Amino acid sequence: MRLLYITNQIYGSGGLERVLSVKANYLADILGYEIHIITLNQRDKSLFYNFSESLNYHDISVRQNNSFLYIFDYIKGIKRIINKIQPDVISVCDDGLKGMLFPVIFGKKIPVIFERHVSRQIEFRSDKISVHDKLWLRIKALLMNYGGSKFHKFIVLTKGNLKEWNLNNLMVIPNPLPFYDSEFSELNSKNILVVGKQSYQKGYDRLLEIWRKVHQDYPDWKLDIYGVLDPNSGLEELVKDFNIGPSVNFYPPVKDIGDKYKCASIYLMTSRFEGFGMVLIEAMSYGVPCISFDCPYGPSDIILDGVDGFLVSNGDIDLFADRIKLLIKDSNKRSDMGKLARKNVLRYSPAKVVNQWDNLFRYLTT
Repeated sequence: MRLLYITNQIYGSGGLERVLSVKANYLADILGYEIHIITLNQRDKSLFYNFSESLNYHDISVRQNNSFLYIFDYIKGIKRIINKIQPDVISVCDDGLKGMLFPVIFGKKIPVIFERHVSRQIEFRSDKISVHDKLWLRIKALLMNYGGSKFHKFIVLTKGNLKEWNLNNLMVIPNPLPFYDSEFSELNSKNILVVGKQSYQKGYDRLLEIWRKVHQDYPDWKLDIYGVLDPNSGLEELVKDFNIGPSVNFYPPVKDIGDKYKCASIYLMTSRFEGFGMVLIEAMSYGVPCISFDCPYGPSDIILDGVDGFLVSNGDIDLFADRIKLLIKDSNKRSDMGKLARKNVLRYSPAKVVNQWDNLFRYLTT
């Protein structure tokens, strides 16, 4: 089967790139698919994740200084590649408006799927929204709902994400686990790990407020945060204001993130919202118990509260800090949760998740 993925770029260190590499590699190398990937203005940038050598890449050059020329180049490039390779199925991995309107622009003679990798709340960049922005978001929401209804299937990652869309073509397929190492964390370090870019979504302002409470009782424990750095985030200033500097470390993304999970005893996620929470299943695969805000959406699908990790009511700073303290002082609890986390996360194995995609592709082409 010939499958075409359409996205923006795949050279970054984000969750979409990670997930696409896992799915495309498995489909091509294990299930024998012919996989093509379209990117925009990626050129010869090196890839952060490992993509199979058997994949086929097509990069479209679009002019970015003029919106009309951008769309013209985009439509012309997409049509040219589709006509050339004649895919059996098209899967759109672009959460922007042009991605949502794909079947409106290009038609749906070929089965076309949309993969939604983020929550609709990704549109919110701060706690305050102007009247102008509210109006644009309403218009955008109408366009997205209209475009979304035109796909043969609209895939979301969690049961919670189903609540965000009033569509008849919805289906849930979670993200696949990118690795399951034979080695795992012994949970005996005094390191706590967080992975994700510095942004409003990830809630690192809340994380540092939580950590200030934990640091007061456990000053010898360290908090390591890996992700794309934003010098305008104000996080360094918060660290100074909270007087927690020696215990907090910010690092850029690393390819060997598995080594960091193996050296951690607890994993934290303080996001305001999520599309899934890929980092949670990554941590669990190394037997690291996770504590997460029960944000919309993802953590509640992944973590069984009190069994293989903890879910905390979204925004409850005090309870979150208390859960961390509990796992710090109770090594047996930490160990028991870690063992169950490593066992329970196997439901996200590529064999199980990508098989769902395989079934869907075959259903749409018969």
